Amino acid sequence: MSELSKNKIKWIRSLHLKKHRDELGLYIVEGEKMVNEALKFSLDSIETIIHTLEFDISDFKGESYQISHKELEQISTLKTPNKAFAILRQKREFPSINSDKLIIALDGIQDPGNLGTILRIADWYGISDIVCSKNTVDWYNPKVVQASMGAIFRVQIHYIDLFDWLNTCSLKIYGALLEGKNIYTDKHLENGVLLMGNEGNGISSDLLPLITHPISIPRFGEAESLNVSVATAILVSEFKRSVFDS
Repeated sequence: MSELSKNKIKWIRSLHLKKHRDELGLYIVEGEKMVNEALKFSLDSIETIIHTLEFDISDFKGESYQISHKELEQISTLKTPNKAFAILRQKREFPSINSDKLIIALDGIQDPGNLGTILRIADWYGISDIVCSKNTVDWYNPKVVQASMGAIFRVQIHYIDLFDWLNTCSLKIYGALLEGKNIYTDKHLENGVLLMGNEGNGISSDLLPLITHPISIPRFGEAESLNVSVATAILVSEFKRSVFDS
């Protein structure tokens, strides 16, 4: 156990920014629950754990620092820091995309909370892969990590040229569109790719011709639209329901 120097604090704070995370190949995980999830599911990736006295790391053999709550506030991105903070190495290599399961594809999702929630949804429903356009928010953004509630350790994200990938994809491509087929009456949902669009603009115009099966969530009230993470949860739920109905 070591003291946290001023230079170390400055270096840790630099990881709040994507540029420095990418340069160093590191990212941060915060809070008692999230650090425990990292210890359980991503132990080999943990570089350092920084914690207050109340957080037990007796089983962790790597670099660690015990600090005060005031010092934790200096390095945290959270309004209310909670006991533990970890620095992890970014994943650089991933298994190939599992085409035997439903795949979520995200086109230009910008809100970190939405991406983190979609990771959590994928984890709940046993989806192992999310494919993202290169202009989708960084999944190592601290807000994404926090909103994922540990799903970031179990779900793979692939940042690729979405047009090229979908253009050569042999799977059914379901696109979430207002004019798509009613998801509640479509009895032929199969594993494939579920394409979700940007929060404000929807699916990019160049991707629309690649959609083989347009689908939609019917509206019963007056709301103009659904949050993209909420819409993803509803659609994925219907795909999973079809497994039991078939």
